Order: sequence, then structure tokens, then C-alpha cells
Amino acid sequence: MENVYAALLLHKLGKEVDEKNLKSVVAAAGGHADDSKIKSLVASLKGVDIDKELESASLMAAAPASSSAPKEEKKENKAVEEKKEAAAEGLSALFG
Repeated sequence: MENVYAALLLHKLGKEVDEKNLKSVVAAAGGHADDSKIKSLVASLKGVDIDKELESASLMAAAPASSSAPKEEKKENKAVEEKKEAAAEGLSALFG
């Protein structure tokens, strides 16, 4: 997870998200830079528009659920809400 945060920080600062910079950020924060995880992250981010993905994620989090939705759509919304709650719990564990 620290690698993802490092990638987001580098992106926010306008720096290149590459192996060298990710290792530097993780090490500067006192973490252990796992080479295989960093290589995997860099490879998976190739060709990804991070700004667009962040915007899309923000829109999904802000979209209200409709109470008149069909039964299957309500199930999907519930599953999405459960995932969001789990993610929020994970973040609260990181930041207390």
C-alpha cells in the first residue's frame, strides 16, 4: 500500500512515477522498498491516466444510490458500499 501512496505523491508533485523515485519515497518515509512490488506497480501504471482514474474514483464515491433501483442494481450498490466501507476501515487503521 505504501507503494501506491508513494506513486500518488510523486504524481501530485509532477514527478515521474518510476522505480527509482518510488524506492526513494518509500525509503525516505522509513519503509522497505520491495523491488518486485515496485516493478509490478510501475508496469501496471504504464499508459494509465492517473488524473482521469482519480476523477472517476471520486465520482463513484460521490454518486448517491437510488432507492427506486431494481433489485439486482440494489445488490450491486450494496456490494460497492461494503467495499467502500472496508477501504475506509483500512485507511482509518493507517491513520488512526
